[in-house]
Amino acid sequence: MERGQADAAPADEGAGRAPLDHASSDARGRFTPGRGEVNPLRHGSRGARPAPSSARRRIGRLRKEIRRHDRLYYLAARPEISDAEYDALVRELRALEARHPALVTPDSPTQRVAGGAARAFAPVAHRVAMLSLDNAMGVGELREFAARVRRAVPASRVAWVCEPKVDGLGVALVYRRGRFVRGATRGDGRTGEDVTANLATIETVPKALRGRLAGVDDLEVRGEAFMPRRAFARLNRALEARGEATFANPRNAAAGSVRQKDPAVTARRPLDVVIYEVTWAPGLDVPTHRAALAALRAAGFKTNPLNRRCGDADAVVRYCESLERGRDALDYDADGAVVKVDSLALQRRLGSTSHHPRWAVALKFQARQATTRIRAITVQVGKTGTLTPVAKLDPVPLAGVTISSVTLHNEDEIRRKDIRVGDTVLLERAGDVIPHVVQVIEARRPRGARVFRFPRRCPACGSPARRPPGEAYWRCEGSACPAQLKERLRHFGSRRAMDIEHLGDAVVEQLVDRGLVRDVADLYRLTAPRVMTLEGFAERSAKNLVEAIAASRGRGLARLLGGLGIPGVGEHVARLLAERFGRLDRLAQASAGEIGRVGGIGPVIAGSVARFFADTRNRRVIERLAAAGVWGRG
Repeated sequence: MERGQADAAPADEGAGRAPLDHASSDARGRFTPGRGEVNPLRHGSRGARPAPSSARRRIGRLRKEIRRHDRLYYLAARPEISDAEYDALVRELRALEARHPALVTPDSPTQRVAGGAARAFAPVAHRVAMLSLDNAMGVGELREFAARVRRAVPASRVAWVCEPKVDGLGVALVYRRGRFVRGATRGDGRTGEDVTANLATIETVPKALRGRLAGVDDLEVRGEAFMPRRAFARLNRALEARGEATFANPRNAAAGSVRQKDPAVTARRPLDVVIYEVTWAPGLDVPTHRAALAALRAAGFKTNPLNRRCGDADAVVRYCESLERGRDALDYDADGAVVKVDSLALQRRLGSTSHHPRWAVALKFQARQATTRIRAITVQVGKTGTLTPVAKLDPVPLAGVTISSVTLHNEDEIRRKDIRVGDTVLLERAGDVIPHVVQVIEARRPRGARVFRFPRRCPACGSPARRPPGEAYWRCEGSACPAQLKERLRHFGSRRAMDIEHLGDAVVEQLVDRGLVRDVADLYRLTAPRVMTLEGFAERSAKNLVEAIAASRGRGLARLLGGLGIPGVGEHVARLLAERFGRLDRLAQASAGEIGRVGGIGPVIAGSVARFFADTRNRRVIERLAAAGVWGRG
């Protein structure tokens, strides 16, 4: 669902309509918080008071900025700010207008639906306006919404229907006597774009209906055209392979695909449509929203299987929280949940403002995207000498944490996205996935921003850096690079490797900087008196570290192999090698061919392991580990 979008007839349009011609709501993404007239269910009457010039100027700037972002989002499918940032602008404007009602004008973004119809398509007037939804920015605001509804209809028992907001492009489908005759986009909520030929190519848009809806002379339903995540990833890979521009996210991909001038292009795109509302059906008598959903399914439409009826506000909160916890398991983007009054009679009683229905709300999930500025690009040195570019950012809150840096992966990734210092970028963080740069907001690029040049020398030791043919990464060629050694020690002592307690980052820094450790085998030569020379160590803490290092001798061959930092050898491969060879000396003497015969290990990893043990420096470390009693056995 687009910003603030809902299918809702304004209060003055609802009278005398068919039983299902009333306000309703989309199940999608960017909802504007509280656009529309001041809601009588929320606010008491206020007397007008003179507005200061500062408020007048700020309101003007906010309206101009919001309109610009609406054009970028709806018509260009090229947003420059995240959903959360857009919501903040609208919430600020709404708050200012609530304090200064004399400054509210009919053309304010709070008094109309955003968007518009592109000139490339014939305009279509929506007989039932596709309006916005009010936002609940957390459980507290969701409970406030439910309480307002109950106060408005005190003698009625209120039940609710909840479902995820699918993030795509809002569409309206019209059927005459069960046959698909027209499809339109949302546009500005009152006038959309005729994309009938394009929507007809989508498999989940039925061309002929069945069941009771097939007998309705004139039927309109609303839904969301979207692109599943896996299909989106495949599409972007194909576009990149052909050297074509990729899409920033599934929503943009869906919008761009539906609004193609050539329906054949749309037909090749992996689009899906989910329907969530009957908005026009003269003669159809259903009492509840859930009953309407059942009729839609029986007619052949795809509805969201996660819609659920909840008997009270507590049940609504529990279900919405469960939807947010499970959002990463969905194969589509969902940034919130739509909560609606189930009774259609109550929906009509509650009515709508000029901008949003009073019987529905969008609960926003925690934001997954944010924009920020790149302050610098640095290069980090990994345990095998890999040089990784890292963007240092203006700190920005995202999905519960503050992000101040993000990996840029490699030189090719920087070139592909044309990332430069000073750029404003769109970040994304989904679930446990590390934050990454989705795209550069080129319109906000500062003048003179320079293309990043990868260093030809290691930033840690000054040794030459080289990018081997066929590889994506530059590597430091220094055999005594302190940055590499620090990373190797951190990895060796990590929980998934040798699990050495007390061997933290600060300790590793001091051990290397003071020359006490030159490879992982030196750890087992440390004594408490030597450790006590480090800052922050006393006799007891030094003894604890030495004892923790000694205890790691018995961790087993799989952990030792995983801790040595052999390229391509993670926990799984380390276990396979330990099970097959049983002892480190046997593996060290094996050829690449012998290693490659282990089930689950291919020639690339086999060659990497063989080269590691053929390296004289690595063999010396292995011998010293054996002398220290760390001769790994399975």
